[in-house]
Amino acid sequence: MSSPTPSQTEAPLDLSKWRNVPNWLIAIGGIGAVAGLIRDPSQFAFSWLLAYMFFLSLGLGGLGMVILHHLFDASWSVPIRRICEHLACLLFPWMFVLFLPIACLATKLYAWMTLIHEVPVEHSVASKYPLFTMPGYYAVIVFCFACWWLLSRGFRYWSLEQDKTGAVECTRKLRRYAASGVVLFAISLTLAAIMWMKALQHEWFSTMYGVWYFAASMWVTLYTIYIITVLLKRQGPLRDVATDKTFYFIGSLMFAFTVFYAYVTFFQYFIIWNANMPEETFWYVLREKGTWWDIGLVIIFGHFFLPFLLLLRIDVKVSKLFVMIPLGLWAWLMHFCDISFQVMPAKHPNGFVLHWMDIACMMFIGGVLTRVFLKQLNSHPIIPQKDPRFAEAMDIYVAPSTARPETGGGH
Repeated sequence: MSSPTPSQTEAPLDLSKWRNVPNWLIAIGGIGAVAGLIRDPSQFAFSWLLAYMFFLSLGLGGLGMVILHHLFDASWSVPIRRICEHLACLLFPWMFVLFLPIACLATKLYAWMTLIHEVPVEHSVASKYPLFTMPGYYAVIVFCFACWWLLSRGFRYWSLEQDKTGAVECTRKLRRYAASGVVLFAISLTLAAIMWMKALQHEWFSTMYGVWYFAASMWVTLYTIYIITVLLKRQGPLRDVATDKTFYFIGSLMFAFTVFYAYVTFFQYFIIWNANMPEETFWYVLREKGTWWDIGLVIIFGHFFLPFLLLLRIDVKVSKLFVMIPLGLWAWLMHFCDISFQVMPAKHPNGFVLHWMDIACMMFIGGVLTRVFLKQLNSHPIIPQKDPRFAEAMDIYVAPSTARPETGGGH
């Protein structure tokens, strides 16, 4: 007798009692955010930026996964491709609308916006001309969201067309989008990270900041995709599609980006500290004050060592409920600490402060995006219907249609 498959042994998961959670998050978080805006606009601006950059990383990570899927003609990621597309489609128009408070409160976030009106202009601002100007700042906003709209909608359109017809032209279009999109993705992500986070302390220089945000975004998105895939498998839609191989490869990418993130973060620190240039080292000196030092240690051990050691084992990558789900939730906490480490020292230089506005903004933006994601999930087929790599993803051999049957005496 054959042993039961995971789909036979795992009981369906009833999530109906959680369906109103996004609504409660929106209501409670929205009330808290509005109260915070009225009470302390400066703190609200930083709290909103913190929450925004946290969730922006999920949208960008989803877009990055879609690009990698088509760029490398991957087969193992076919079962999760639609999930990644839904995450990417959060970028526009939803993340654009949610960016409006940052655009309106920019002068409360970025000190350089007041310095550009001084004569002579401070060297640290003048050397970054024309980006660090008001037209430059808003031009970057338009460019980034235009890129994300073009890519996310293009991938979505041709993906759904592929569901209808299965035509080879759809696959070719998706690959062309990936080939050109990887360049636009890299440029737009880097500009967003620099202009919306690094610019909080405009004097600082770093050539690796965009790479850091890319690594952090892919890292937390992979954990998120893992959890969503587990839930959809337990509920039924992906029960016979998401196999142990699927989870193993997601876990392998999680391990790879854990190492890549640590590599980028450490060598940025090492090179800047070794050069010992005041216009660069001040950024790290500030983050060694007070409890920011403790947050730095939490990131070192919680963001790198813990997931690194756990993901070394192959069996752990497919132990979905007992190890990986808690680890995924832990990854969200570590990503929050990491984004706080980047954003909040500009507002609270003496140490880490978990402000109630941080929680309210996280709840509101998270609730909105969760509702949008679930609506998209229910509006389209959960898996690509006619992806040419689907059979390969399921380890099913399909003979080529041009193959001729063997004849008894033929050569």
